Formats: sequence, C-alpha cells, structure tokens
Amino acid sequence: MDLLFLGTGAGMPAKARNVTSVALRLLEERQAVWLFDCGEATQHQILHTNIKPRKIEKIFITHMHGDHIYGLPGLLGSRSFQGGEEPLVIYGPLGIKDYVEFSLKLSYTHLKYPLEIVEFEDGTVFEDSQFKVEAKRLSHGVPSYGYRITEKDLPGMLMVDKLKEAGVQPGPLYKKLKEGESVTLEDGRTLHGQDFVGAPKKGRVVTILGDTRTCPQVEELAANADLLVHESTFGKEDEQLAYEYFHSSTTQAARAALNAGVKKLVLTHISARYQNEDQHTLLSEASAIFPNSSVAEDFSCFEVERHDS
Repeated sequence: MDLLFLGTGAGMPAKARNVTSVALRLLEERQAVWLFDCGEATQHQILHTNIKPRKIEKIFITHMHGDHIYGLPGLLGSRSFQGGEEPLVIYGPLGIKDYVEFSLKLSYTHLKYPLEIVEFEDGTVFEDSQFKVEAKRLSHGVPSYGYRITEKDLPGMLMVDKLKEAGVQPGPLYKKLKEGESVTLEDGRTLHGQDFVGAPKKGRVVTILGDTRTCPQVEELAANADLLVHESTFGKEDEQLAYEYFHSSTTQAARAALNAGVKKLVLTHISARYQNEDQHTLLSEASAIFPNSSVAEDFSCFEVERHDS
C-alpha cells in the first residue's frame, strides 16, 4: 500500500506542480488503484507512472472546485478508449453526478465499462471485507470532505513449524486451521485453529483531506492514522490569509497531526506563490511542530507502513 502524488499544487497548474490528485495503490491488497481527486491533466501525469487506467477501481472526489475535478471527464474517456472494461465507481458530494453525466453526454463520450456514481454526505461511503471508507464534511467555501480509509485487520500467520512439531504435514487441514476451524486427526487428536494462528495484523489507516480550514473534523478523521495527507496551501506567515480563503497553513496541519496522534504527515496542495527554494522553509515550519513531516512533490511516493499500535 502506497500513495503516489500525481498533482500537488493549489488552484491552477504550475511548471513544478500539477493540480490535485493522489493515487492510493492497493496492488497487493486488491490489484487496484483508488484515485483521490482528479485535477486537470491527471491523465497526463499518469502517463509518467506505471498506473494503468483500467486498474483504477474507485475515484473519490473531495469537493467540486475545478482544480479537483477538471481532469475527470478526460480520464474516464481515455480509460474507455484504452480498452478498459472493468467497472468504476466515483464517490463525491452533491453535484458530482450531474457534472460527470453532462460532461460525457455533451462531449458524446460513450464508455465501454459500467460506471456508478455515488453522492454522499457524512458517514460510511464504502465498506467491504477489506476496507472501510468514511467521510466527514470539513470547513471550506463549498462542501468539502475528508476521507478516512481503514484497512481491516488481517488474520495472523499460520504457525507451520508448530503444526509440523504436532505431526501435521502441509495439506487441506492447514487451510481449515488457518480459518480458525477445529480438525480431528486420524489418530483421534483434535486441534483448534486458534492455537496455531498468530495474532492478527493491525490494519492500516490513511486519512486524505480535501481543502479545509482548521476544524475538529480533521482530527476526528485523522485519529491515530498511519499517514495523514493534509492540504497546506499557505506557509506560517500567511495563516490569516489561509483562514480568509478557507485553507490551512503548514503549522496548522502540523498541529492537527500532533493532536491526532498520526504516524506521518504529508503536506500537499501548495500555493504557486511558493517556489522550489521555499520548500525547505515550508518543511521546516511543519517539522518544528511535527517532526515526521514531508512536503509532497509531483510523483512523490510514500509507503503506508504498518504499525503495531
């Protein structure tokens, strides 16, 4: 599980940063990619990666501002032109359904794959046996949401050495024991799966926020997350400007990460007013409060590490 940033800028494209999009790659977990926001030219950015559009299983939109959605119609059309037939689901706030459907209709774009569009408010927007995705409305000029992606705990490893010591050789019984069942051996002994399976592996948590001012929902979504992606449109000196424009600063993001007990903070959605030489300053401002901070650049990749607690 890792996060690949396809665009890290705010408002409009710049030479060093495209507008917002981040890919959560779940290739080992489910052979799929989940996209969070799809700013203009996201599909161009994808061309510089190993992401295959047909592997994009879900797209989660945080809000309806153009720098987060203008790339969506083009990506959907290209996915079809490239032979993608796998179903795709788009999740987003009220308005995303009209935007996508009218864009496709007026451009005479016909998709060769099933497309589902889910509009939501606060609460659980998706859940299956592997993952749960929750959303909360943040504080922005338009309805903007943050997502908490929770990987469910994984079963513990089967204690193969212990089974061999008990005289059980590899075979169908291993599968039953790993699934927690009890089995009776030919010699009459009964073995219980719980005695031969290690402790479950704790699932990972990733929080990805849309544009927002500081608000309680940020820390609620980010509580004890393994990785938090927080917008940081402005630097420390421009906190008042951040408030006026419904955005956050480096120091506000860092304080939220500290208060929420997250393991790692990644800052994105950087204003074009900050050039390459300013990145060290932005990082220093956040790191002074929350040491395990990073400032994402386009094509930065961060592994979502598994922590025991």
